[in-house]
Amino acid sequence: MSAERFAAFAESLLTGVWIAVACLGVVTYPAAFAAGARHLRRRTGHRAGGRREFAADFRAALRGGWAVGLGGWAVPALAWLEVRAVRAGLPGGPLVGAAGLLALIGVAVAGLRAAAVWAPGVRWCPLLAQAGRRTVLDPAGSFLLVGGAVLTVCSALLIAPLAVPVLGAVTAAAVAVEERYRRR
Repeated sequence: MSAERFAAFAESLLTGVWIAVACLGVVTYPAAFAAGARHLRRRTGHRAGGRREFAADFRAALRGGWAVGLGGWAVPALAWLEVRAVRAGLPGGPLVGAAGLLALIGVAVAGLRAAAVWAPGVRWCPLLAQAGRRTVLDPAGSFLLVGGAVLTVCSALLIAPLAVPVLGAVTAAAVAVEERYRRR
């Protein structure tokens, strides 16, 4: 039993490396996480799959995922503008900054949750809308994913190469959160 758990953990770390390589295209991160999540779901379901299946899933997820990735960069850009407003001393700046930070975190969690349930042929817009609802309706799962994201950032700040495999652990957490929500 513990050998199986260790194998799942090791597979998630390897998947993190694959996700990092697939994210090099800058707007490909949603497709990379979706392919990684699908790979981990296959592995935990005791179905065969490897690098080739990951690549096929990545190409399928990229069909609509690149637009989501491109749009996803608008959210941090807006958050940066809000930080500038807070620093400029505009009235209500701190409140707007806090709301912007919460929105940024919520969008990131919803994106992870959407990627965790992606399957070939599923359109990204409805997937993101459903993930947004689950983000709000399942705060415990959402906080778990926020903790995973914080762990990834801390790993990157302490030991940059460690952030690469941790991406797979965060993806595995998103898959587990979605499975937990589905079973409720």
